[in-house]
Amino acid sequence: MVKEKLFKNSRSETTTTPKLDYDLVIVGGGIAGTALACALKNSGLKIALVETKPKSVVAGKKLAYNLSLVSGRILDGIGVWQKILPKITTYQQISLSDGNYPRTVQFYPDDLVATGKKLNPKEGLGYVGEHQVMLSAMQEFLTDSDQLTWLCPVEVLGVNYQSDFVEVQLKHKETNNLSDQEATFSIRSKLVVGADGARSPIRETAGIETHGWKYWQSCIAMTIKIEKSHHNIAFERFWPSGPMGVLPLPGNRCQVVWTAPHTEAKALQELEPEKFLAKLEERTGGLLGKVELLSDRYVFPVQLMQSDRYVQHRLALIGDAAHCCHPVGGQGLNMGIRDVGAIAEILKSAHQQGEDLGGLRVLKRYESWRRKENLVILAVTDFLDRMFSGTLLPIVAIRRLGLWGMGIIPMFKSLSLRVMTGLFGRHPELARN
Repeated sequence: MVKEKLFKNSRSETTTTPKLDYDLVIVGGGIAGTALACALKNSGLKIALVETKPKSVVAGKKLAYNLSLVSGRILDGIGVWQKILPKITTYQQISLSDGNYPRTVQFYPDDLVATGKKLNPKEGLGYVGEHQVMLSAMQEFLTDSDQLTWLCPVEVLGVNYQSDFVEVQLKHKETNNLSDQEATFSIRSKLVVGADGARSPIRETAGIETHGWKYWQSCIAMTIKIEKSHHNIAFERFWPSGPMGVLPLPGNRCQVVWTAPHTEAKALQELEPEKFLAKLEERTGGLLGKVELLSDRYVFPVQLMQSDRYVQHRLALIGDAAHCCHPVGGQGLNMGIRDVGAIAEILKSAHQQGEDLGGLRVLKRYESWRRKENLVILAVTDFLDRMFSGTLLPIVAIRRLGLWGMGIIPMFKSLSLRVMTGLFGRHPELARN
């Protein structure tokens, strides 16, 4: 993570435009930042991608994500999907349940018919992709690009926003063979895109405030080997302590995201493996059979966050730098991929029309498109967590009535599925091609 204390941020006026090194600088080499570089690969734009860690380290994270149908279509439009799809799972069914309540709701591709949405039979209802598979494929996709410069491991020291350009001060993190003067350098571009995560130094030093709250919960995420087949079904079970998602992976493995109050989550992380697995088998109702841990148990706090604005002069935020949601429903990465599709479309169009990429006239198009749509997902995930975590009898009765209605009312079921699969809202051109 970039050290915040090293940042300096200023803005001044200039009457002349010096020679620019790049059209845009993307700060953050995770999935959102790298996906944007992929989306702009053949746009004619000259791009720098800045990351504080080596590419192999960034790609080595042992996590997996739920990917919506629209996310898959965007990645397909970018051109990287065929490198990813054979190595991930396409799930054909979603199973929702409420604790030990016997009624479950099953979703199938045919349930979208009531909304008039036609699916490719090969799409299923979504995908589960491992971080390493996805990011490695994107990095490989960019290897033959002569318009992209990787700057990693490189640290951002400061950002200086001028009227006609932005200057980014950088420092090589591996300086064994470099003098102090060689280690520090600066680049200039028309635009900076902050894709540097939920605690984004780019956002904070630009003075962009956020609103939201931290939940009383943390998530424990891990990969497991299971005895029984998962049959390419994605499970979500709601408990008073928080939801649990079980996502199918290739090789009869699953990614588990177990949400619990902070102290309980920490205790589960520290529990002896045998005792932890016994609790996991109990919590999943024996549906998976005997389970085996294949990874460490990662614990991370849960928060809802929305930036007051996604753009300002010569700056745009995407992914977790702009917003964070509760992991219920697995929508977080999908929001970021849709950000990528939207801003890539706007920047390519602006470039073709000869517009200033870093001007607010261009950047506001991205903000007006994505900020409202993301707010819908933030509200839905927050509502679901609060509704299904409640223990008061009226709340329990309402949510179980809702599950019952979802199971028997086709339109209600279809509309719920549209949100899960990302088929609501405006789709970028990359998802339509």
